[in-house]
Amino acid sequence: MSTPEAAISIDRATCDELARLGTATVYEANGRTGLLDLDLEQLIPGTRAAGPARIAACAQDDNWAVHKVMSVLQPGEVLVLTMPEPAPVALVGDLLLTQAKVHGAVGVLVNAATRDVDEVKELGLPVWTRWRRVRGAAKAEPGAVDVPVRVGEQLIRPGDIVIMDADGAVVVPLDEVPQALQAARARVQKEAATRERLQTGELSYDLHGLRAKEAQ
Repeated sequence: MSTPEAAISIDRATCDELARLGTATVYEANGRTGLLDLDLEQLIPGTRAAGPARIAACAQDDNWAVHKVMSVLQPGEVLVLTMPEPAPVALVGDLLLTQAKVHGAVGVLVNAATRDVDEVKELGLPVWTRWRRVRGAAKAEPGAVDVPVRVGEQLIRPGDIVIMDADGAVVVPLDEVPQALQAARARVQKEAATRERLQTGELSYDLHGLRAKEAQ
């Protein structure tokens, strides 16, 4: 964990396990909290990512802060790129995302647009983006790096764990990661047992007590 705001350290194995568990499981297990409630396009189907947030808070329609954040990016982090009002302006493309991959980002969340999509897919770095557009950003205002931001009305602080997969994105505050991981593991075990019962022909209508409740 590289951000100075972090009070505890989350290792790579924990982030990898959270990625495998997935956004839906972590969201449900952690009290249905942390959802980034917006439409995101997963540019490379089948990819998953989880890691501490490294944040570029850009000025409106400007990607100066994205260039700046590359200088502090650490291996294993998720880049979170945003601006005050999300708009279909490309904050990143092939060259910036090449830097991100070389410097060890495990994933990128773009609360704006991404361009050079074919090249980005060839690069292989997992990217989730609001839009794909060629409209370029300015480089006129520095913005800020490693400050709290809101994405989809969800607060993301530097070092919080961002999880992304085909279902979207979820953030877990750093100090909640141990309990969220434990709860997600328990949920997976419970669902496995439920799945076995469903495979024998039982119905969720009965397992959840809905039939009995309706009869009351």
